[in-house]
Amino acid sequence: MDFSEDQIRRYARHIILPEVGGTGQAKLLGAKVLVVGAGGLGSPVILYLAAAGVGTIGVVDDDTVDLTNLQRQVLHHTDRIGWPKAESAKAAVAAINPDVTLVAHRFRLDASNALDLIGRYDIVADGSDNFPTRFLVNDACRLAGKTLVSAAVLRFDGQLSTFKPGGPCYRCLYAAPPPDDDVPTCAQAGVLGAMAGVMGTLQATEVLKEILGIGDSLAGNLLIIDALSTTIRKVRLRPDPTCPLCGGAASIHDLSQHRSTVRVCG
Repeated sequence: MDFSEDQIRRYARHIILPEVGGTGQAKLLGAKVLVVGAGGLGSPVILYLAAAGVGTIGVVDDDTVDLTNLQRQVLHHTDRIGWPKAESAKAAVAAINPDVTLVAHRFRLDASNALDLIGRYDIVADGSDNFPTRFLVNDACRLAGKTLVSAAVLRFDGQLSTFKPGGPCYRCLYAAPPPDDDVPTCAQAGVLGAMAGVMGTLQATEVLKEILGIGDSLAGNLLIIDALSTTIRKVRLRPDPTCPLCGGAASIHDLSQHRSTVRVCG
């Protein structure tokens, strides 16, 4: 594609990278990424994808901006308290990069709409904060044949992995969601705001790598970060032959096992 003078200047630090160049930047401008949740993880993901020039960013979130969000959800501002988060994300992206179209999906992600929505995008970044949503997104991505980059953060800890069609999926790591009361939410347990930024920025990096087809994919691995001890571990994640979604005797062939609605990142 032909870049304008403004685009050449805007993306100059990408274009001079041999791994990216003009061809790679054109890939970014033509890419469509769906971000699930415009919260602590989704905020840095959306900001950095927009700055990088990812042409279409979809954001699905039916929540509104609250004062308690602002300690970590850097996408939103104090004067946007009460705004729908998807609309706040749209305003933020418009201020960052006019090349980028943000599509605000202001509804609750559930089994009735997940496959259709995910099918419109090339890759999905899951920034949700609860297990029902993570499992729904994982199952929908696998059924739709889409790559999923999934991150999680709680207190001072974070996890990140990429799940590609044909490789291990999220259910190979966790076979089924735990009981609702077994795992505390961020509101119950707390989260270091900067840690959400660390994980979201790493998540954005993996999304960009997948679009560009560069470097070593995180697929088949789980990255585990402990901020208090400043330790990072990368462990191998192998396919589970008994996985109900991607195993040899898979029993999940649609989204009917999911409850009618699930929460998106709060």
